[in-house]
Parts: sequence; C-alpha cells; structure tokens
Amino acid sequence: HNIHGYYINYPLLFDYLKESRKPVVWTLHDSWPFTGHCSYFELDGCNWLSDCNYWQTGCHDCRLSRTYPKSYTDFSRRNFRLKKEAFTGVENMVLVPVSDWLDGLVRKSFLKDCRTQVIHNGIDIGVFDIRKDSRAVRNRYGITAGKIIIGVASPFTPKKGLDDFVRLGQMLPDGYQIVLAGLSADMPDKLPEGIIGIGRTQDMQELASLYSMADVFMNLTYGDNFPTTNLEAMACGTPVVTYRTGGSPEAVDESTGAVVDKGDLDAARDAAIRICQEGKQSFSEKCRLRAERNFDKDICFRKYIGLYRDMLS
Repeated sequence: HNIHGYYINYPLLFDYLKESRKPVVWTLHDSWPFTGHCSYFELDGCNWLSDCNYWQTGCHDCRLSRTYPKSYTDFSRRNFRLKKEAFTGVENMVLVPVSDWLDGLVRKSFLKDCRTQVIHNGIDIGVFDIRKDSRAVRNRYGITAGKIIIGVASPFTPKKGLDDFVRLGQMLPDGYQIVLAGLSADMPDKLPEGIIGIGRTQDMQELASLYSMADVFMNLTYGDNFPTTNLEAMACGTPVVTYRTGGSPEAVDESTGAVVDKGDLDAARDAAIRICQEGKQSFSEKCRLRAERNFDKDICFRKYIGLYRDMLS
C-alpha cells in the first residue's frame, strides 16, 4: 500500500525485491509512485495544476513541494529519477490501482509496462446498511429542516470541499440543511449559521445512521482516488452527488446520484434539489443494490485472493 509516509527507504526495499524475485502486489491509492513529489497533482482545487504533465516526462520545479509529503526543498527532479530506477524492472509485480482513473494515469507513466489489475475499494455492507432511526438522529443533533444534505470527511479541509459547503449553504432555498460530519473539535463553532457540524466519530454505527438520515450525500472533493464515503452512503440507501474528481464518479450511476464538474456549485445544488424533489425513496433501493453488487469488501477480498493464487501458480 502507501509507502510515502516518511518511514521507509524505498530504493533499499526495491533493490531487495528485484534480487529476491518474490511476487509483489502493490496497491496504488494515489499518484505518488510515478511523480517526483505529489500524491495528487490536482490539489486544493487549483485548476492551473490540472494541466501538469511533468510526471509523464520528468518532474521538476514542483509547485506542490510544500504539500504532503511535505518538503522544504524541491527535490522533484531527483525523486522522479530515483523512483523510476527503483520501481521499474521488478520481474513479478502487479500494480492494483483502486480506480479506473488511476489505472489510466499509470498507463501514461514510467510504470506503463507493469501489469495492472483494478480492484475497487470495498466496505462492510453489514455495518453500512439502511437504518430506520432517522428521527432519533435528527433529535440528537437538533436537525429540524426538511431536507438534509450531508458531507463526511476526516479531516474536513478545503481540499475536501469545506469552503464549497460554506458557499453552498448560502445558495440553498429554505427547507434545506447542510450537515458536515468528521470535523475537528474546534471546527463546529466556526461554521456559519445554517450548517450543523458534527465531530469525528469512531462509531461506525452512528456514521451509518447519519448517512441513512440524509436525503443526499454530497462529495465536493478536489483530490481523491476512489473515496469510500461514496460507497458507505450508497450502502445506507443515500444517493450521491460528487464532483468529477479522480475516480470519485466511478461509484455513481444515473440511478444512484449525479456527477458534476469540479467546482460547479450551481450544478451540485441543482442536482441535490432534483434528487430531493424526486424523493430519496426513488434512489434508495438502487443505491443499496449497487453497493451490494460492486463494493462489498468480501468481493474485493476474493479478487485479491484470486490474484495471489494466480501469481503463485
């Protein structure tokens, strides 16, 4: 999985893998393995970065060197060379991007000759299920508005759409309420009137109840691969509206939500209102069925086991 948390000497690791000729499965969650620095080169909604193609030819002059994994000096040129030397030439390695979007990027990078197999993220559909305690949840958090739009992230940052949710709160008609879950301890008090903030929770049952209570789950992310929050919401019977960011749209089809262009809040608002007007009940069963058929963690596990057996044979 991810090996870019400042804790591993990856050239040493890959020297060993090449010498040992052991089969290797590497699950990719972002673009770090084939860039000179960044995990996402479309970070924080800076559209001018969306045209960056240095990772295809050779990174240099990185404008994201101060973002995670943070560096005080631009080492992108050297890092690109080191990664290319380390990560290519492993005889028996399969890359597993967790989205078709990331798989497409891999095929344009210096890892294009590696074998890949897309295996989407999965969730526990037993925990994330349609709950019937919406009234109790509303009472618990003082939610009185008729239609609920929920956003979930941890941490909740501008990259995850925090600023856009604040703007959206000013654009919605009466009768709609935005609820944001996953906030740090000091954030709920800083939100403007009209947005209810809920802190981070480790209680997945409570999170499932929050998803189930909402009429629409909205994912206004500016940098993502294949966010599991979309899957969790659908498993709880809640339709999803997401920006066209990374692999986020891959979880959604016309019967389970809507996809809008990144940063287009007018379109996001209109999609949420349309879903609410049609009624959540028009989407709920289809959302649950899509989650069961495609994103059950056990299905994903079986795909990994099949891959392991194939490589070992």
